[in-house]
Order: sequence, then structure tokens, then C-alpha cells
Amino acid sequence: MCVSPRSAVFLAIAALACADPVPLEPVRFTPAQPELFADGGTLTDAWADVDGDGDPDRFVGFNGAASRLYRNDLLDGFVDIAADVGLAVERAVRTSAWGDFDRDGDPDLLLGFAGDAPVTALYRNDGPSGFVDVAADVGLRLEAGATRQASWIDYDEDGDLDLFLAMRDRPNHLFENRGPSGFADVAEEVGMIERGRTVGATWFDVGDGRLDLIVANMDGDANTLWIQEAGGFRADGGGPVAGGGRALGDAAQGSVRPCVVDHDNDGDFDLFFANYGPNGLLESDPGAGTYTDVAPRLGLAIDARYDTCAWGDFDNDGALDLYVNGTVTGGVQYRDWLFRREGGESFVDVTPPELLELAADHGATWVDFDLDGDLDLALTGAGEDGMHHLMRNLLRPERAGHSLQVRVLDAQGVAAHAGAEVRVYAAGTDRLLGTRLVDAGSGYDAQSDLPVHFGLPGDQPVDVTVTVLGSGARRTATVAGVEPGAYLGRALILRIDRAGGVVR
Repeated sequence: MCVSPRSAVFLAIAALACADPVPLEPVRFTPAQPELFADGGTLTDAWADVDGDGDPDRFVGFNGAASRLYRNDLLDGFVDIAADVGLAVERAVRTSAWGDFDRDGDPDLLLGFAGDAPVTALYRNDGPSGFVDVAADVGLRLEAGATRQASWIDYDEDGDLDLFLAMRDRPNHLFENRGPSGFADVAEEVGMIERGRTVGATWFDVGDGRLDLIVANMDGDANTLWIQEAGGFRADGGGPVAGGGRALGDAAQGSVRPCVVDHDNDGDFDLFFANYGPNGLLESDPGAGTYTDVAPRLGLAIDARYDTCAWGDFDNDGALDLYVNGTVTGGVQYRDWLFRREGGESFVDVTPPELLELAADHGATWVDFDLDGDLDLALTGAGEDGMHHLMRNLLRPERAGHSLQVRVLDAQGVAAHAGAEVRVYAAGTDRLLGTRLVDAGSGYDAQSDLPVHFGLPGDQPVDVTVTVLGSGARRTATVAGVEPGAYLGRALILRIDRAGGVVR
């Protein structure tokens, strides 16, 4: 099933005009297990189903205190098992990313540290035996550098996960996974020589059938869009992408987090930048290959200092909402914002008091931790007054269940399709209901291995399409007539081969 961006926009507007308006839900969150998640000094937040029981577990990295791995036992709550499995690392964790680098079916964990050598570790998940640091064995142990965003992606489309690692103080790394011989840094070989001071990055396809990379740079440096071509990458650093909505050349301004999102539901991906300086939302015009900053028009160009962006349909009304969190710096706590998309063309600040009172910064993740169908919000806070609260979304149960989560795996059941695109249509039509990107760099210095989430008001049957990349081509598989209600409490799992076929 295909739908052009132009027709998708028309159909989306027509649907909004003809459909009865969805009543707005009260915005209410409450902390889950607040005593367990009360400690501050937290920097990174990354989620994955570590034990394979079907629910998401949580890793939290601290600024020097022991890291924590919270196993999700659903009705029995979370329990910290880091000490039991070898992850209670007493380092300042600046980077965390889950990815199944060895293709054994469970997620492994890449960490980056501040301070003494080594500054990286790769913890292989050995199941009941716990986690073992194998970074030195596979060529991923770094002795120096300020690590930031890590992304597990199969950039060369050979079936295994490679690793991109952003560096705040030196050139970025692109480690190619060469199987038994380990990883090799090929950034210079493929032409990816980044001159900026990078803190954020994420991967997506601009439309040419290969994974491309957007990097966010600080200290006034320009952002870069790295376009992958046969045999390497070329830098496209001009236009609105360079600033991402903020000023260039001003050392006090910079881009921290890029988010790839179809904010206007036209089927193609736009770019949002959480900045030191005004935030930017670059709307894509794929026909012209250009971007236009629409953040000022939509009320999102708030001029302050922000650490991350997190997009998700928290009220399940079919429109993506936005959470941005302010940093803590120089004794100032910049406020957080929860923007709800209302009326198609406006974002409204609906930040409830229970979020405003938290000293949150750095990590922020939308995740349905309790599997009730709505998105909850995980936060971190690096300051002394910080925390790492998990804020439960209190949507009415009948509204919370109007959703669908989709997990994309490869033909062998391995999560190797980071950067794949998932679209949902009203069943039997070309009316687009939403577009999502399988995580290829999320949160702040974190990557999670989670299903993608769609709010579906009315709980109607849908057709689900998944677009994967291979050999410079885009291949799309379709599963028709999915009943979202049949998947409440679990994800629709789709195994997609690189030819674009659905493997049952």
C-alpha cells in the first residue's frame, strides 16, 4: 500500500474535518514507586526487554553512583537487579544504548563514561549468567574522550548491528560490525569526518533507500546531515538543518537532541531540535528536498536551554504530542514543557503540576511500562534535587486501550531493523493514521529497544506497513486487517526480511 505525501495531507485534513472531534482528556500523571526512583544525580535512561518476558525493563545511569537495572515485574512492580547481573557500575554514565550486537536474541548494553579510562564498556547479555564486559574483546574499548549519543544501526545493510558513537571533544566514531573479528572504526574511510562538537544524533532515510544520519552539535557549531551514498557519506550542512532553529557561531547556543518525527502526519519525516537557544521544527518538503522551520508558527520556538525531545501520542487521540525538558545549569532549572497537539495546527502547553515540580533534565522516554495501552513518561534529573521518576499516565482505561504497539524484527527474530518505518492506515483505505521510526537514537545519550506506539481513537481495524532498507532500495511489507484490541497488553510482532516480506 502506498500513499503520496500530498494525498496523505489531504486525506488527513478531510478526516479531521468529517470526523466527530475527540474529547480532550485530562492531563494527569502520578509517580510509580516514588521511593524506588527518588534518587537524583541521574543522566541516562534506556529501555529494553532484558529478560524476554514481554515487558520493558529500565537501565538508569548515574553521575558516579552505581548504575541501576530495574526489572519490570508488572503487577509486582520494579526491582533493581543491577548488582545481581553485573551492571552496578560506579562510574559517571554519559551514554547508554541497547542493541543485540551478537544476534543471539537478547539486548546488549553499550555504556560511555566520564573520567578515567576506559571510557566505554560493552556488556554482553548472557541471560541468567548476567552481563559481561566484552568491549576489549570486540574492539569497542576506548581509553579517552567525552562520549555522547550512541546508536545501534545496520548502516551497511549486512544484517548485523553497527555502532555510531558521538564524541563531544573529538571526531565521531562509526564502528562496523565484522562478526567474529569484532568492530572496526570506518568513519574516516567512509568520509564521515565531523568537525562539530557532537552531543546528539539519530538515523533515518531521507528517501534514497539508505540510512542517513543527523548530528546535533554544541558551542555554536553547525549541525550536519550525513547523506549515505554508495561507498560512503557526504555532508549536507547547509540550510535550516545547520542551525536547527538556533543561532550559529554563538558559543552559548547549540543543538542537543535531534528527533525524527512525522509531526504533521503527511507520511514523511520532519526534524525537531531541542536546543540551547530557540527550539526548531524543520518541516520536510520531500518533493523539493528542503526543510522549513515552522516552530515559531506553531509556538514551539521557546528560547531557553533544553536537553531532549520526546514525541508520543500520550492521550491516544491520533496526533503526536511533544515533551521537551529544560536543563539544569549555572544554578538555573529551565522548565519542562508538555505540548499537546490540538486542532491539527496548534500545540498547547498542558504541562501538569506533577511534572512541573520535578527537577528533570537529560533523559526523557515515552514508554508503556504497565502495558495498559497508553504512554507513560520516564525522566531523569542530574542535579541534587533530581530524581528518576517514572510517571504513570492516568488516561481512562477505555481511552488507554485505543492504541497499537508494533515491534519490528528481522526474519530470524532479531531486532536489527533500527531506522525502519512503520505506518498505520485505516483498514482497506489509503487514509494514513500515523508514521513512526523504529528507534535509531533516542532520549539523551540513550537508545531504547521498544515497540513503536500508535494512538488510535475509535479502536478501528488498521493495515500496518513496514518499510525496511536494503541495497539502496525501500521495500514495504503490509499486514492487513489488524484489530488493535486483540493486542492490548502486548505488541504486534512483525518479522520482516530484507526483501520486504513478512515472515510468520
